[in-house]
Amino acid sequence: MKEYKTVSQIAGPLVFVENVSGVGYNELVEVTLPNGNKQKGQVLDVTDTHAVVQIFGSTSGLNTTQTSVKFLGETMKLGVSTEMLGRIFSGLGEPKDNAPKPVAEKYLDISGAAINPYSRAEPRDFIQTGVSTIDCMNTLVRGQKLPIFSASGLPHNQLAVQIARQSKTKDQKEEFAVVFAAVGITHEEASFFMRDFEKTGALERAVLFLNLADDPSVERIITPRLALTTAEYLAFEKDMHVLVIITDMTNYCEALREIASARQEVPGRRGYPGYMYTDLSTIYERAGRIKGRKGTVTQFPILTMPGDDITHPIPDLTGYITEGQIVLSRDLHRKNVAPPVDPLPSLSRLMNLGIGDGRTREDHRGIADQLYAAYANGRDLRSLSAVVGEESLTDTDRKYLRFADDFEKRFIMQGSNEDRTIEQTLSLGWELLGSLPTEELKRVKVEYIKKYGAGSKGSSEAPAEKKAAQEGPSPTNPEKAAPKAPLKAKKAPSKGKRKSRK
Repeated sequence: MKEYKTVSQIAGPLVFVENVSGVGYNELVEVTLPNGNKQKGQVLDVTDTHAVVQIFGSTSGLNTTQTSVKFLGETMKLGVSTEMLGRIFSGLGEPKDNAPKPVAEKYLDISGAAINPYSRAEPRDFIQTGVSTIDCMNTLVRGQKLPIFSASGLPHNQLAVQIARQSKTKDQKEEFAVVFAAVGITHEEASFFMRDFEKTGALERAVLFLNLADDPSVERIITPRLALTTAEYLAFEKDMHVLVIITDMTNYCEALREIASARQEVPGRRGYPGYMYTDLSTIYERAGRIKGRKGTVTQFPILTMPGDDITHPIPDLTGYITEGQIVLSRDLHRKNVAPPVDPLPSLSRLMNLGIGDGRTREDHRGIADQLYAAYANGRDLRSLSAVVGEESLTDTDRKYLRFADDFEKRFIMQGSNEDRTIEQTLSLGWELLGSLPTEELKRVKVEYIKKYGAGSKGSSEAPAEKKAAQEGPSPTNPEKAAPKAPLKAKKAPSKGKRKSRK
């Protein structure tokens, strides 16, 4: 270990040290303040003679003459063990629940080890979140990275804890754990997360890392990596299926921009560093499956889109790296639809690997496509009816309008404690499709309509009505006789005219 007193500059969370040698990138540092207090740091950049150190804490009181920097010769490691389950930690991995620090079974580098592409196994198998719009239409698969695109003021935190609380493997026989990392959240949000996890009992199978808004911004760079290191240990060493939820990745990117500005780097798009894509990939690409290992790491990162702009660099770059997105809608939120997941811009690119016969149900793909098409048609007809009026639409169009309303109120909307199984979700989908004519159900196989029945009950009413109208009154349905009376009345005058001619 080498100690230097050659600090030349202090800029925000960064300390510049001159005349260093033998210092490595990401090496841990111990900084001694003029008052004797010590703080930890990490080497952010290094040249032949200079090192840039980022401090995990406040730099207040530091100066260039009395501050000493000791390079510890090792990278930042996290002590991991199964005792971490059920515990709450700070953004730097320190216990936050007034309990002793867990006894470490192993120390792992928080940067992780890159997974050899040859060793990666294809993501597959279904993870049930209990949220219908995700399970049915944007299915989450083990080993996938599926972000949630939200916006300021939308209930993404409530959705996050609901997913963390309800997520499970379908057969529920395999060990499942949740690692929850909150980055740059307020004290109120931290209290909400801790209270919800403790009250519902979800904390027993979860590990929480909470980085608060008043914590140093540099700490936000560390928190997601601590969470992923914990997840990799539980998955690949303890054969567990681990779901990692990170909120909010926008705060992480803002910390990146702040540090890049302190280093006086040339900014990229909207002031974010040009390497943000690479940096985000070092987080997202830690999800996956490894051949020969039973455990999996699945990611659910959450980010708020600044200005509701999906083309902003943060969601834009995230979309390139991840395998789809779940988009929350402000319009649905205004209608008090919760969770306000909009199925139309949402997408899960690996959905087909986790659904179907033997995984969810044989009709899953077809009913998801049919619900999507029917809802999209109903949304389009809303715009049309606003121009020409609903009375100008056909009967089928009006049924699509009612379907869109029912779909939002019954399928998308569900209680924060409502945990639907995939069978309940698919059955609800069939029930809603039952309001449409059978001939409109073009994306589901006929045998599935007959087998599961819910779609044929309501949709067969339209053909039955047409048949009854053609055949005339029926003794079993006397109401059908009413329309025939005017027809007889019209024929009576014509007979009278024929008689008068004679």
